[in-house]
Amino acid sequence: MTRVEEVLAGMDATRAWQEELYRDLHAHPELSSHEVRTSAEVADRLTAFRYDVRRVGGGVVGVLANGPGQTVLARADMDALPVTELTDLPYASKVTAVDESGGTVGVSHACGHDVHVTCLLGAAAALAGAREAWSGTFIALFQPAEETGAGARGMVDDGLTDKIPRPDVAFAQHVLGHEAGVVGTQAGPALSAGDSVRIAVHGKGSHGSMPHLGVDPVVLAASIVLRLQTIVARETRPGEFAVVTVGSSTAGTKSNIIPDRAVLLVNIRTYDETVRQRVIAGIERIVRAECLASGSPAPPTFEYYDQFPLTDNDAEVTAKVSGAFRSHFGESRVIELGRVTASEDFSRLPDAFGTPYTYWGLGGFGPGQPLYPNHSPYFAPTLQPTLTAGTEALIVATLAYLGQAA
Repeated sequence: MTRVEEVLAGMDATRAWQEELYRDLHAHPELSSHEVRTSAEVADRLTAFRYDVRRVGGGVVGVLANGPGQTVLARADMDALPVTELTDLPYASKVTAVDESGGTVGVSHACGHDVHVTCLLGAAAALAGAREAWSGTFIALFQPAEETGAGARGMVDDGLTDKIPRPDVAFAQHVLGHEAGVVGTQAGPALSAGDSVRIAVHGKGSHGSMPHLGVDPVVLAASIVLRLQTIVARETRPGEFAVVTVGSSTAGTKSNIIPDRAVLLVNIRTYDETVRQRVIAGIERIVRAECLASGSPAPPTFEYYDQFPLTDNDAEVTAKVSGAFRSHFGESRVIELGRVTASEDFSRLPDAFGTPYTYWGLGGFGPGQPLYPNHSPYFAPTLQPTLTAGTEALIVATLAYLGQAA
């Protein structure tokens, strides 16, 4: 019996409580930085598995030292989204919450973080139950607030690097719109860097019938929106990747009032830091130039938020984990993930330690099931084989680094 088989031998018992836990987490989602119930559940289970449990920056970390060897960190994110679930699942979320703006919103696990928590707890239980099969240290890290980009930074700022052993390698996975039971790996840039910016431009208010007495920020904002499209179309080299999206443009309250202000919300995605800086500089240059051309009475303001680092998988680690996946799952179930344009803050954790990492995709949808994208109100991965594959992937990757117990 191989080490992987030894660790997986108890998975039948694990699978039953995992499915029950998943349904419970799915029905009780919590918004970013409010993962109180979820983190308590995680801490209780890790304690029951005899992990050394530590609270760091709103997250929960379980450390299992099991003799000499390397240290592996695996991470799961815990937060849900302000999305009203529209599935007909018997365990669909009915939860509502008050968001940062003070409004009441539906809350659901529309990005699959309930899958991630369930899989990592399953892997933690299996490894704790088969200590004779491996040697080293396993760290199960459950992170808050991934969706806002604040969670990983918060854990680092709270002294994560001083509170847990330094990992030799780090892993994370994300359930995506692929066939359940499949895992996808990608060396190098895997998820884009992401930046959001709130841009306020200023006009001069006037009566709608007297536009000559004002400076119209609506026209100014419209000019900016159109001109920003040239950053990708005309300033980004063919073959390079960049996305510039204006997701919101707001100004005014009535048809016959020229307002004195307009606000644009812009989102940027890149895979290269040089391209990222060039895009940001281009946005600020264009906005300032359009304000000058319009006779804006005050300079624009730029507020950057929800910023995510590039997820850049280590080539050597990715090759080793991919090989272990192929040995366990078979060639047909290990696919090339390709570059995903979504963004993540996971890499802030291994980067804080100077640790190499790899981040892979996990299929979550059965045959004939619609492949809804993450963040859709219909996003609901099938329980199996998703949970089993995700749990096994974490175990297989971990055992590729943790040696045989003496």
